[in-house]
Parts: sequence; structure tokens; C-alpha cells
Amino acid sequence: MGSLFRSEEMCLAQLYLQSEAAFACVSELGELGLAQFRDLNPDVNAFQRKFVNEVRRCDEMERKLRFLERELKKDKITIDDNGENPLAPLPREMIDLEAKFEKLENDMKEVNMNQEALKRNFLELTELKHILRKTQNFFEEAAVLHDQQDLIGPGTGDESAQSLLANDMGRVPFTKLGFVAGVILREKVPAFERVLWRACRGNVFLRYTEIETPLDDPYTGDSVNKCVFIIFFQGDQLKSRVKKICEGFRATLYPCPETPQERREIAVGVMTRIEDLQTVLNQTDDHRRLVLSQVARSIRIWFIKVRKIKSIYHTLNLFNVNIAEKCLIAECWIPVVDLDRVQLALRRGTEMSGSSVPSILQQMKYESQPPTYNRTDMFTYAFQNLIDAFGIANYREVNPAPFTIITFPFLFAVMFGDVGHGFLMFLFGLYLVINEKKFLASKDNNEIWEMMFGGRYLILLMGLFSMYTGFLYNECFSRSINIFGSSWNATAMDYSTGALKSATLTLDPAKNGVFRGPNYAGPPYAYGMDPVWQSAFNKITFSNSYKMKSAVILGTVQMIFGLILAFCNHVYFKDRLTLYCEWIPQMLFLLCVIGYLCIIIIYKWIAWNAKHSAAAPSLLIGLINMFMFTAPTAKAHTLLYSGQNPVQICVVLLAIICIPWMLFTKPIIIYIRHRKQKQQCIVHVDPVYNPGSTVSSNIQHGGTTTYAGIRVAIDDTSDETSIINHDHLENATTIDSTDTDSVAEKEEEFSMSELMIHQIIHTIEYCLSCISHTASYLRLWALSLAHAELSEVLWTMVMHSGLGMKGVVGAFMTFAVFWGFAGLTIGILLVMEGLSAFLHALRLHWVEFQSKFYKGEGYMFAPFSFEIIVEGKVDE
Repeated sequence: MGSLFRSEEMCLAQLYLQSEAAFACVSELGELGLAQFRDLNPDVNAFQRKFVNEVRRCDEMERKLRFLERELKKDKITIDDNGENPLAPLPREMIDLEAKFEKLENDMKEVNMNQEALKRNFLELTELKHILRKTQNFFEEAAVLHDQQDLIGPGTGDESAQSLLANDMGRVPFTKLGFVAGVILREKVPAFERVLWRACRGNVFLRYTEIETPLDDPYTGDSVNKCVFIIFFQGDQLKSRVKKICEGFRATLYPCPETPQERREIAVGVMTRIEDLQTVLNQTDDHRRLVLSQVARSIRIWFIKVRKIKSIYHTLNLFNVNIAEKCLIAECWIPVVDLDRVQLALRRGTEMSGSSVPSILQQMKYESQPPTYNRTDMFTYAFQNLIDAFGIANYREVNPAPFTIITFPFLFAVMFGDVGHGFLMFLFGLYLVINEKKFLASKDNNEIWEMMFGGRYLILLMGLFSMYTGFLYNECFSRSINIFGSSWNATAMDYSTGALKSATLTLDPAKNGVFRGPNYAGPPYAYGMDPVWQSAFNKITFSNSYKMKSAVILGTVQMIFGLILAFCNHVYFKDRLTLYCEWIPQMLFLLCVIGYLCIIIIYKWIAWNAKHSAAAPSLLIGLINMFMFTAPTAKAHTLLYSGQNPVQICVVLLAIICIPWMLFTKPIIIYIRHRKQKQQCIVHVDPVYNPGSTVSSNIQHGGTTTYAGIRVAIDDTSDETSIINHDHLENATTIDSTDTDSVAEKEEEFSMSELMIHQIIHTIEYCLSCISHTASYLRLWALSLAHAELSEVLWTMVMHSGLGMKGVVGAFMTFAVFWGFAGLTIGILLVMEGLSAFLHALRLHWVEFQSKFYKGEGYMFAPFSFEIIVEGKVDE
């Protein structure tokens, strides 16, 4: 737990890598995933770095792989994933990969182009087939219509159809009429017909019919519905106008012979060509699927290799290039405990490259804050994510994650206490945990599912803790379970009130004989709340008091624990000033204000038994009187214990003393330290002797002395003995502090007013937060009450109505009502109420708990790791 309690100790290391071994060494470090490299070329443009051409080559290979991946998805071919994780190929292998990808891309583009041309020809022949078939029907209908007109006589029927179509059967040769035939999208037909009528002023005749089977668009691959149309007109002017309209609506025109014999001959030829094209298309599809199936077996491996190569060159661009020494210089953060593993990886990389010069790793001094690295596993990952979502811990700061493993599910369970609901949540979490390998392999991209699956262990513990608090509350789907027998004697209640007769039982512990056994000697309920409270009229009054006080106690314990963790931080960082001037008064203030309240709550539970419960004093009124220094009198209030008034006065006075303690001590001490540091500045003086001045001290060059309370050092400019006096101090050339900052700069940096303002804000915030944070923990009581009441309402209004019916109808109603009850329970109580309790527990940890010790101003350790780079990105 050491690494989880505090982040790993980090060191800044400098690497010297030979040019021929750099690629292999970085590849080994990427497989290890324990080094975070710093950019040593921040001012160099990305396009001017040494390995930019190699990165571009990798980008081009990735583009080709994405093209092949799209083709696989288009044909719905599954990419094979055997879990293999190949090593990054050497630079000389890039040429082979580039050639392979280039060949595959060209082959696939050629296949696509040929397939598209074949599909386009197939579509044209198919449309021509439908045109020849449909137009033949048009002309045959016209012949039948002409014969009917001959029998019936002129003046009836469609005159436009008579005049335009009757000539096709050979009675009158086509001398003046013309026609065009084609296909058009079905959804464009109404607009096409209107425009054609208006543009030609009704001097054309349009007939159309739908093609029953959808046709495949060779450009998009989608199925489209089209219609065959034929337009009859008279004159070249109308012909030109009709063709322009067809072109505007993207209609395709096909040549259609005038005589039936020619149409039949062309149709036979078209059918023959369609059959030949279908054969060729089938062969092309088979060849395409064969090529893609071979790609599907290797494309995942290719993606991993290319991304590893690209990430290596991207990392090499962060290094400095020493041309004279023919080596690359890098700086990286490494966990101290993993230095040996990093050195071993460098040694393996050097051996793989065949270099005779070993790679060098040496630690460096650093001033910047190192990154924060907390090692996690599948169990602790979700809890660490909850903390990191608020802010990354400062370097080596106490990490709340290990404590959150227990406190978060517990506080959630306090608000979600129900055995039945907790058991359902536990089963769901257990299902996710048992099948985690299957779900990890499936790589579902649903964001909500990923969040739930990532928190599977958190859900498991929340359900388990909810079962525990449910047993304490004695609630299972809002019903009580009588396991150990009730300790109340209901028959001893006062019948004169009619409480039992009216079915509104009011439990009063002050009545004699209500507990089993004489003089309240009967044992209490063995575990949790007595089941008789489920039927009591004053159940809410009792549970409200119990849960509200419990919430205050739980909140105070967690806040005190947060201050204990703050103590650990101050001791670890040796911040004694904050420890003595802030932490101690903060702890005393919290204990005096809220801790005392918790103590008297527990004391009241223990000392005031059932007989005297009615005469017990109000804790709230007592707390108000305590801060108003009002002594309780025998008439108005009852003392909780003897000597209560002087104890409370001392507690309040101690809390008041803590306020100026927090407010003034730290700024005053900082100011005194600053003045002292200013007086102890090193003064470099001219070592030339002035015989006319008063001698203060004789010292050798390079030595130091004290003059007028100021530490004085001689400039290293002479080998002679020097005399320091007041004239020398007046003629001093430079005044430097011990940390090489000038006194003038220190004067500008230090501002007592700003320090006081910051301390005032900090003090006021803490004092007010002791009250507000304690009140915030009352959400534990409020949500617990809301969950219990909502669960009881759901049972009473839904499930109870079905169980109340008898006979066959009751059986069917119970079956039907159960599914409604189950659906509402899962949807409202488990999902909505569970999410609400989760968010409130999250707020209590982020604000009320972590604010006591957690700054969260660090940055996460982001090592160069192939696992992070490759994971989850192959299928994008």
C-alpha cells in the first residue's frame, strides 16, 4: 500500500544514447512504460525536427492502413484479434512495410475501380433492360387503345394518347412524333412531371412506371428506387427542351428503337451481356474478398507496428542531438524503484542494435515538481480515477484513494441502506467482475457501458456495504425482517388510548413493561433496528433522530481523519510552521466546536436511559446556549452532566483562542524570518585597505565575518589580508542573499499585506467550513430517509395491491404487478436513487474530506508506453 498511500518517488535522469542504438533503446523503454520524456527542443518547430520525415512516412502508412480498414468495414469482414503484441520493427524494416502497404493499396484501388466500372455497366444494362420491357408495354397498351377507339368511334377516350401513340403499330409511319426513354429516381417523378408539363406547355405526353426491384448505385453502394419513363413530343424544339429537363433532374436517357422487332433483338443482346457481366462481377467480388481476408488477418499487427514506429520517432524528436559526439541526449522522469529495470532495458536495446558503446543513465538534480505516479491494478483503478477526476495529487502528497476504497462505498451505503437493493447491485457488480475478461476482449465503445464496467469493483463494494447498512436499518425492499425476535412488549402499551385498535402503534420507551423482562432488563434486538419499528406510528420520528445524529458523528470522524492525513503531510514535508501555526489550532477548533457535540450525543445515548428520555435536554438548544455563554437552569433546561457549564465555557474559549492563533502566528513568523534573512545577506566588498577608517575585523580573502549584525564576505580578488570597516560596507558593489537573489528582488516578492489577506481568507474559510461541512454530512440522513420512504411508497402502492387480492385473479395480478414493481425498483430505486447517492458520496469526499489535506495541484505521470499508445486505438 506504500505506493498507493504516497506517489512513487521519482528522479530526473539524463540519457546518453548512441545514434545507431537510440531507436532500439527507446523501443525497449516503450515496452517497459516507465519513462516520461521531457521536450528538450521546446523552441524548435515540429516541422524542423530531426526525425520529421520518418514521422511523415509513418503517417502515410497509417493512412493506407485506414483505407484498407474502411474497405474491410464496407464488406463487413471482421478483423482478427489474437491478442498478439509484436515488437516495434527496426528502421530498416520500414521499407518493406511501405512497399507492402503501397502494393495492397494499389491493388485494392484497381479492384475498386474495375468493380465500379463493371457495376456501372451492369446498372446501365439493367436500366436498359427495364426500359425495353416497360416501353414495350406502353406501346402494346397504345395498340389496344387504338383498336378500342376504332370500335367505339372518335370523340371518346384520351385524345392525347390517341394522337401520340396510335402510330406505333404500323398504321401511320412516324413522320412528325418523337420520343425519349430513360430512368429517374422515384422521389423526383412528381417534380419532374410538373416541370415537364409547365416548360412544354402541355405539348408532351409522359408515361412512367416503377421498377420493382431496387438498383445498386455503383458510386455510393446504396440501393435506390427508380422509375422508367417515356416522353412523346413533336418537333426538334420540344426535343431539345425535354432533354435539358431530363439532364437537370439527373435522369438517364437510353436509345430505344421504334419498332418492336428491333427492341426484341436489342433486349436479347442486353440479357446476354448482363449474364456475362454478372459472372465477371462475381469473380471480382471473390477476388476482392480474398485480398481483404488476407488483410484482415494482419492489419491489427500492422497498425501496432506502425504506431510503435511513429511513437518512437516522435519521442526521438524530443531529444537533443549532439553532432560532435554522435549521440542523442534525453531527460526523463523515472520511478526510483524502477531504475534498474530502465538500465536493463537500455542494455537490451544497445545489444539489439549491435552498438559497441553502452548507453549511459545518470541522475540529475531538479527544481521543478516531479510528476505524480500512483500504481494501480484492476481493483484500485476505479477508486484512483475518482480521486484524479478532482485533481492530481501533489508529488508525494497523501493519496486518498486507499481510504476511499472503504469510505466511499460506506457513505454510499448509509444513503442507500437496503438489503434487497444492495443485493441486486452486488449481483450486477459480481456479474461484471466474473466476466471481466470477456468484456475486456469485446472492446465495447459505448461510453456509459465503459464507465459502469470500469467501476465494477466499486459497484460490487457499494452493493455489499448497502447490504450491511440494510441489516442495520432492518430494511429489505422497505420491509423488516424479524430474525431475533422483537424486544418490545406491545401488549404492555396503554389500551386506553386505542392505539392498538386503530392500528397506529406508537412506541414509548418511558412506559413500564414495554420491554421484555422486568425493569427493562430484557436484551435489546441483537443486530440493527428492532422490526417492530416498521409498524410504529412514530417510526420516522425515531429514525430521523437516530440517522441525523449518526450522520453528524460520521462526518466529524471523517473530517478529523482528514486532518490526521494533513498531519502526515506536514511531518513528511517537514513543514513545522504550518503544523504548529495552522494544523494544531484547526484540530482544536474542530474538536471544540463539532467534536464536543459528538461527545455529548454519545454520552446522551449512554447515560440517559429510556425512563428519562422524555426529560433529556435538547442538544441543539444546549449548543446554542454554549456559544452564548448561557448557563442552563433547573427550570428551563436540564444539565447533561454535572459541571457542564464550566466545561463548555472552557471549550468555547479554547475555540476562540484558536482563531487568532490561525490568523496571526504564521504571517508574523514568516515576516520575522524574512527580516532575519535580509540581515544575514552576504555582502561582497572591495578588499582594499583604507587606513583612515576604523578597523572592524581583519580577515583573509575568501573568508567571512560579521559586521554590524551583517554577514560579510571578501571578494576573491586579492591574496592580501583585508580589513573590513564601515567605509568598505558603504562602497560595497553587490549585495546578494544566500540563495543568490538580491535584496531588492526579495523586497518586491515579499508583501505582508498579501500574506495577511491570504491568511484571513484561509482562516475564515476553515472556521465556516467546520460548520457548513458538518451540515453537509446531513445529506447522509436526508437521502437515507428519502430512499426508505420512496421504497415503502413503491411497495405499498404497487406490490401490496397485487398481494392483497385472493384466488386465481390474485395470482395473475400478483404476477403482473411483480414485473411492474421490479421495473420501477430497478429504474427508480437502483438507477436514479443509486446515481444520486453516488454523486452525494462523491461530493462528500471531494469537498468535505479531501479539502482538509489534499491540494490536488500536481500533474500525472504520463510515461512513454506502447500499451497506452496502442490500446483501444486499432479499431478506430
